[in-house]
Amino acid sequence: MSLTHFSLLLSFFLSFSLPLLSATPYLSPTTLFPNYQNMLKSFKIFTYSPPRPLIFSTTPESLFFSSLLKSPFITKDPEQAHLFFVPFSSHTSTRSLGRVIAGLRNDFPFWNRTLGADHFYISCEGLGFNSNRNVLELKKNSVQISCFPTSRTEFVPHKDITLPPLADPHASNGPTNKTKRHLGFVRFGAVKESSLLSELRDDPEFLVEAGPSDELTFEEMLEHSKFCLFEYGEGDVSGISDAVRFGCVPVVITDRPIQDLPLLDVLRWQEIAVFVGWNKGKDGVKVNSLKRVLHRTCGDEKYEEVRRLCVTAGLHFVWNEEPQPYDAFHMVIYQLWLRRHTIRYARREVA
Repeated sequence: MSLTHFSLLLSFFLSFSLPLLSATPYLSPTTLFPNYQNMLKSFKIFTYSPPRPLIFSTTPESLFFSSLLKSPFITKDPEQAHLFFVPFSSHTSTRSLGRVIAGLRNDFPFWNRTLGADHFYISCEGLGFNSNRNVLELKKNSVQISCFPTSRTEFVPHKDITLPPLADPHASNGPTNKTKRHLGFVRFGAVKESSLLSELRDDPEFLVEAGPSDELTFEEMLEHSKFCLFEYGEGDVSGISDAVRFGCVPVVITDRPIQDLPLLDVLRWQEIAVFVGWNKGKDGVKVNSLKRVLHRTCGDEKYEEVRRLCVTAGLHFVWNEEPQPYDAFHMVIYQLWLRRHTIRYARREVA
């Protein structure tokens, strides 16, 4: 999508939604876009040199790192940096990571000024709390960028960030005229094998994909379904990016509050998704109760508004080889920008 096309779309959306703040996918639409422009002009990141070539376990991690290095946010002058990036490979052991942090502590003045609070790192699975002093400081103080979902024991809300899952780059960029023939769609692996999945297979209102399919078929499944079901903590939720982009409103089945949703500092997830609670100790979710929740969201006017907001939010889930305005890379950077100067310190005086 071109910058002009995206700007026109955002202008149209904002002119429609700003008079009614409840009809926006954004937490703060009046500040997001001017803040984004300020970020582009001023935000600077210094990255330490990795001791060896980096190897990441997922494509979003690799895309983020390569995009960061090519971006105008990088500065070679650490005195101008707002944040510092600590690079290490996905397979780095705790002992090796401890040595990396010890090296930063001994060789540079920046870590000790804030004990790492103005530093960030990428770890798809997230770091656990560890007895190693250096790794513990990194975990407690620095911003962790991990993959969604991340174990709740390895994710610190309000500090850490998750990367949007990789979405199909060829997904439609706006609502289509496809008829929504199915109430819900469940992709292979999105909901674990259970009594719920068995009931869904037998219900004619739900489309259950029995196995992997080609992308065209998958796209049609999304476009012809009102809702896409995901089970947080048990099933595969990576398809949530494709769901929002195709206007298949995500239905997230969960037994606890979710604090690691992608772009949580940007999007009002309660406006673009449906969250269904369930208790593992009971009978779980029954199809009839699930359908009652979905039908309450299915009134023509209400559903179309949720779907429209969903598609708009989906524009921010796109990972590009060459970053584009407001895409996934820039939204992760924006969340880092919101965390700059967590701890303020006196800058050196220049003689």
